[in-house]
Amino acid sequence: MRVNKTFNSLLRPLALACGLTAMSASAVEINFGHVDPADWQTSKKGAAGLLFKHLVEAESEGRVTVKLFPASQLGSEVDMVQSVQDGILKMTAVSGAFSQVCPEAAVLDTPYIFKSAPVAWRVLDGDFGQKLAEHCLQKTGLRTLAYGETGYRHFTNSKRPVRTPKDMEGLKIRVQTMPLYVEMVKALGANPTPIPWPEVPTALGTGVVDGQENPVSVIYANKFDELQKYMTLDQHVYGTDFFLINDSFFQSLPEVDQEIIKRNAVIAGVMGRSIQQFNSAIGLTQLIENGMEVAVPTPAELEQFKQLAQPAVLKWLESQIDPSWISDLQAAVEQAESRL
Repeated sequence: MRVNKTFNSLLRPLALACGLTAMSASAVEINFGHVDPADWQTSKKGAAGLLFKHLVEAESEGRVTVKLFPASQLGSEVDMVQSVQDGILKMTAVSGAFSQVCPEAAVLDTPYIFKSAPVAWRVLDGDFGQKLAEHCLQKTGLRTLAYGETGYRHFTNSKRPVRTPKDMEGLKIRVQTMPLYVEMVKALGANPTPIPWPEVPTALGTGVVDGQENPVSVIYANKFDELQKYMTLDQHVYGTDFFLINDSFFQSLPEVDQEIIKRNAVIAGVMGRSIQQFNSAIGLTQLIENGMEVAVPTPAELEQFKQLAQPAVLKWLESQIDPSWISDLQAAVEQAESRL
């Protein structure tokens, strides 16, 4: 009996050490990158990422840790999408860059398709959003865990008030380096000028372009009101954030941890939407107080924008993706509007 007790006393520390080693070996770290600032009060992705981190770490009891890399520390959105595909980065939250690897995602950038954010939320969180996520997963190896919000995009310029497409004629407008935005601005009578994001402030300040288009929160955060006198609240594109994870990595995790990640990514996406809505409201007030002239087109004036921009973009989209994606989105939007 004494031998057995002695043997057991020797084994107990060894067993404890082995247990700790096993726990350490099973611990998982998720490196999560995005381009927005880290501050949760001013950054939709910053808020979403921070909330996701704390919820996942708490619910997994430390089995899963999340290391955040905000503010483009790991490169541009395009860079991070590639890094997640390669497995170097485990997660990212991006907007337009996702359509470069899954072109069908660009259908969400159809001009004037979503009359309100709640309509967009219903579409993204419903059957259409699930179908798009599954398609892009098969095509890219990137699992869409949730949809967040970049926000409605609006035009600003330094030349004159814009209420109708006729007012856009001749304006040089900076757009993202994406053909969809080139086609949209061209159809509205302006001159689209693709310029990488880091060069935009200089381009506006030196007069290389007369204007640009972005969500209110971005316009305010970057102090574009110091470079642009006029803004048009036309809501031409509703920007979507995609919360993406490398699917091979995701599938390697225990099912309990997969559920924790999926559930809390959805919560994080909702937080991102909320922060974006809040910052847009506050930003608009501040921009007006700072002297920016804001034009709010009437429904009839918005229809003029839509009748020019949407057909041109849809024609381009039909040359890039199966047209059924367009009709499916239109049907989902109609259903969402009827329910609201």
